[in-house]
Order: sequence, then structure tokens, then C-alpha cells
Amino acid sequence: MSKQVKKVVLAYSGGLDTSIILKWLKTTYDCEVVTFTADLGQGGELEPAREKALLLGIKPENIFIEDLREEFVRDYVFPMFRANAVYEGQYLLGTSIARPLIAKRQIEIARQVGADAVSHGATGKGNDQVRFELGYYALNPDITIIAPWREWDLRSREQLIAFAEQNQIPIPKDKRGEAPFSTDANLLHTSSEGKVLEDPAHEVPDYVYSRTDGPETAPDKATIITVDFEGGDAVAIDGEKLTPAALLTKLNELGRINGIGRLDLVENRFVGMKSRGMYETPGGTILLAAHRGIEQITLDRGAAHLKDELMPKYAELVYNGFWFAPEREMLQAAIDHSQTYVTGRVRLKLYKGNATVIGRESKYSLYDQDLVTFEEGAVAYDHRDAAGFIRLNALRLRTLGQRKRKLRL
Repeated sequence: MSKQVKKVVLAYSGGLDTSIILKWLKTTYDCEVVTFTADLGQGGELEPAREKALLLGIKPENIFIEDLREEFVRDYVFPMFRANAVYEGQYLLGTSIARPLIAKRQIEIARQVGADAVSHGATGKGNDQVRFELGYYALNPDITIIAPWREWDLRSREQLIAFAEQNQIPIPKDKRGEAPFSTDANLLHTSSEGKVLEDPAHEVPDYVYSRTDGPETAPDKATIITVDFEGGDAVAIDGEKLTPAALLTKLNELGRINGIGRLDLVENRFVGMKSRGMYETPGGTILLAAHRGIEQITLDRGAAHLKDELMPKYAELVYNGFWFAPEREMLQAAIDHSQTYVTGRVRLKLYKGNATVIGRESKYSLYDQDLVTFEEGAVAYDHRDAAGFIRLNALRLRTLGQRKRKLRL
């Protein structure tokens, strides 16, 4: 303990680990604790978190449980999907994109209740500690941050259980043994890592999957859907207008029954190590395919290619926790500008693990069938113009070729 703390806002799930942290904060810092539980669509009841906090001595007015699903999808997931952000070619950033919203709301609550510190339950080996704390500092440069996993001497499951028993913290039966793997979930995805998943040579056991049915057992008949976009954001499924959270929920269900969105990945963590994880992002996988489908006919080549060049940098910023950094905001401004005419309808086929675009239409389409047809089109296009175009583009290659020929002589 390096600083006197009077009141701390804890990101609190209601689970065993954050309940231990709650008690540890009170005993170690002798401070008032405020709990904040965010509903980001992780599933399950959140009221038990309130009951657990009350049981551990938290005042009712110091317990915050908030439904942030619409804000999460509207202000974080959708802007990220406008960028088609994918980390290291595969990961749809489901955990990464949730952290800035949690951090933002924690800082707002700290300001509201007069807290001088915030705390989280991320470990000292992972990315989440970085994401949370970069968010905290960006929004309140003077905030005190308490990261128990970097401070306490509880280094094993047995020590955590012993601490819980000593402090009358209820321990569910399924938490007494060593957890086979850990999970994180929200409306965009479920991630699983650790223990049985640590050896990348071994296939992910079937029991780890919780968000998707296996592609092998998915229906033998394809599901055909349409997704409507306005200004780069999905607004309707099969013609039915939906709120952002409701739309992603619907896509998740469609993805689940069709076995879509499973990913076994060994990624490079920001803190420097490689990590093997299993991700399930059923709705996000469909959404990405649909968004790229509508961009194919509404984005100019230069804008589309520039977006694809910017995307890895954008994805890396999100993954590393720099959501509130000026460079991410600069990229977002450019990306959002590109989405002005990304409006229209995409038709997709969902079948045994695949989301395939089979049609797209837009009143802003740049696709000109007369221009591309092999038949003689109505639009004037002189095939002979291509000769000059090719010769100009070949000029430097011909010059290089002439030099090589001279050197061989």
C-alpha cells in the first residue's frame, strides 16, 4: 500500500475473485468500497452481485448495477466494426472493446460518489490491466489505481480459498477446485483461456464452447437472412428495425444455431507473451461479413484500400487499450467519414460455420453493370484506351528491364 485511500470504486462481477478483492480492499486499505457491475450482455442474473455485495458489508447506496448493453454496441462495437477491425488477422476484439466502457463508467461513478481510487480484478500477466488503467488515466490523470493481483501475496487457488474462508466469503461448490479454464463474456463474444487450453497442440474440448453449436451438428439447410445498413451501421435484420443491442442479440442467435464464429487463436499479448485462447463471436462474425459486403459496392477503391491499410493499426490500438488515445480518435474520424454512403442491404447464407455474402444492393452503389459486362454496354468504354494505360504503368518496369539487359551484356 503506497497511498492513503478513502473510497474506491471496484469493477465487481459478484464472483469469487472480485468478492475476495472487495474484502481485501477493505482490510488492506481500511477504505470505503463502492461496487460497480456492468451488464454488457454477458448473460445470467446480475442481482446476485448486489446480494453478495450487501452480504460483504457494502452499503446499498454504494452498489451500482447498470445495463450498458445499448451503449456498448452503439458507441463501441459499431464504431469498431465500421473499421472492420480484426487483430492479427482473426480476433474480433470482443474482450478488448468492453474495457474502455467499463473504465469510463467507473471514473464517472468515482466522480459522482467522491471516490479517490478505482480498482479492477485483472491479473498482472494479462492485457486487461493495461486496458483498464490506460482508460482510467486518460479520463482522470490523477486517479489512484489499485491492482490487487500486483500487490497481494495470494499466489494460488488454495490461498484465495483460504482467504475467503477466513473472511466468511461464500464459496460456490464449483469454485473450490481448480478451474479448468477461465471465461469472459459480453454481448459480442465469449472468450476462454487457461488450464486445459494452455497447450496449443491440443484441440479445444467440446465442453469449453458455450456460445455456439458445433458446425457438424448445425442444420443441414442453410439460413438466408438480410442485413440493412445505414451510414455503416447495421439497423435491421430481414427488414425488421432493431436497436443495436437487439440486433447483435439476434445475430448471435442466428450464428449460434449455425455453428458460426468459433476461433482457436494463439495471439501476441501487449505485455509481451503469447497466449492461446478460444473465442466465440457468432453475431460479430456475421456482422463483419455483411459490412464488408455492403462496402464492396459503396466504397471507392481508394477509400476501401486505405481503410484496409489503416485497419491493422486501429485493431492494435483497441487491443492494446488505447481507445481514448488521440490516434484512435483520428482514425475513427477518417473511418466514419468513409461510411457516409455505406447504406443498403446485404443478403447472406448461414451454413455450418460459414457466413457467406450472396447478394448486396444500395441506392449509392458504385457498381455499373454496363461498365463491367463482357457484352457491349451502353456506357462508352474504348478498349484501345487500355493500351496507353498499360504502357504508362509499365514504363518504370521497362526501364528496369533495359538496365538489367545492359548489365548482362
